[in-house]
Amino acid sequence: MFNSILVVCTGNICRSPIGERLLRQLLPGKLVSSAGIWGQEGSPADQDAQVVALRHGISLDGHVARKLTRSLMQKSDLILVMEPEHLHFISAMAPEIRGKSLLFGQWLDPQIIPDPYRKSHEAFEYVFGQLGKASQEWARRLGQKGMKH
Repeated sequence: MFNSILVVCTGNICRSPIGERLLRQLLPGKLVSSAGIWGQEGSPADQDAQVVALRHGISLDGHVARKLTRSLMQKSDLILVMEPEHLHFISAMAPEIRGKSLLFGQWLDPQIIPDPYRKSHEAFEYVFGQLGKASQEWARRLGQKGMKH
C-alpha cells in the first residue's frame, strides 16, 4: 500500500510543490510531501509556479523547499520524480530505493515533465497541465477517484 508519497524535482520550488499539492487534493488519505535533488532549502515556491497554481485553484502557500535525503526516501512508500536524471540520482544515492521510484509522468506521453524554472508563463502552464494529468492518473491507479480540474 502506498500511504506516503514523496514528489521529487530539482530545486523543490516549481514542479514538485505543484505535484505535491495536486496529489494531496486528489488523495486526501495519503501523506504527500516533496523535496528537491538540489533543494533550495528554506525557499518558498517559485513566484511563477505560485501564480499559475493559484489560477488553477491550487495554493502553494506555506511551501518550504528542502533537499532530498536518504531518510526522506526511506520513509516514503512511493517516490515520484520528474525526469530520468532524477532516477539516476536516486540510484546512485540509495540503490535499494530505486525500486519504489517512478516517473511522475509515467502514464503520459512524453513521460518527462520539463523544468519550467526561469522560463515563460506558457512553460509553467504546460507543466501545470502535465502535472495535473499525471496526478489524475496516479489518483485513479492508487484507488481514489480523480477530481475534475
